[in-house]
Amino acid sequence: MIFDRQKRLLAFLDALGGDVGALDFQKLLLLYCLEGEPTPTYEFVPYQFGGFSFTSYADKRRLIDQELLVDQEPVWKITPAGRAAARVAPAIRLGMDQFARREAGLRGEALVAASYRRHPYYAIHSKMADRLLAGDSSARVAIHSARPAPGPAGLCTIGYEGRSLEGYLNELLRAGVTLLCDVRRNPLSRKYGFSKGTLARGCRGVGLRYEHLPELGIASDERRDLHTQADYDQLFANYARETLPRETHALSQIQAWIGAGDRVALTCFERLPGQCHRHCVAQALEPALGRRALHL
Repeated sequence: MIFDRQKRLLAFLDALGGDVGALDFQKLLLLYCLEGEPTPTYEFVPYQFGGFSFTSYADKRRLIDQELLVDQEPVWKITPAGRAAARVAPAIRLGMDQFARREAGLRGEALVAASYRRHPYYAIHSKMADRLLAGDSSARVAIHSARPAPGPAGLCTIGYEGRSLEGYLNELLRAGVTLLCDVRRNPLSRKYGFSKGTLARGCRGVGLRYEHLPELGIASDERRDLHTQADYDQLFANYARETLPRETHALSQIQAWIGAGDRVALTCFERLPGQCHRHCVAQALEPALGRRALHL
């Protein structure tokens, strides 16, 4: 069984001819998702060669495992079984076919440059933009203008519940965050992109620093049987009273990062800060910082 978005990925690749270079496919997928769909199937981040979807590559690996794509780098190539599985609504396939015909002559560096001109935000970390757009000052100005303004040194918090990795990273960038501080005891997640290694790599790719302070986490067995807000409140009261006073070194480390000019975001799973211990960490730091944390 495959997800609907994976069927769309197969159908889109099939519409493009079934065999596309990796860089071309990523840029064509970005243009199609942003311009050809009312709700994009995939989200993207501003990566070293422009817009990039981590989730599409995770899906590629799953589709290779199911023999729906060929295990061949650096191309995306559909198999006969993949073509048979590429079943989407006729109106969706028609839109993909129209997009493929419209962009048929756009490949290679011309395609990359076009994606930068049409969506400059995704080029803000590109290693190719200055060279590809050397004669296009307006495009370079647009990319510069698309860069989020640096945020002031300070403290934010963010949960990844309900977010894609790409949407989560974009939220951090747009908030001017420079350092992501993971306060989970065990930084593992069944949700793609949020286990420690993948999250750290994603941060590095978009210019963010990742740090992990497991001593600020809460053991998983303490988080069982939380059914009401009162249950959460009792857990966090115990945490603030018994755990945080022992973790002065970790709290001082966060203060030092902020003192050095970083805009730090504390992260854990829960979307609502009131259901996550990160708000206790933030509250413990607020008196020394002289201001309240921003909850993203």
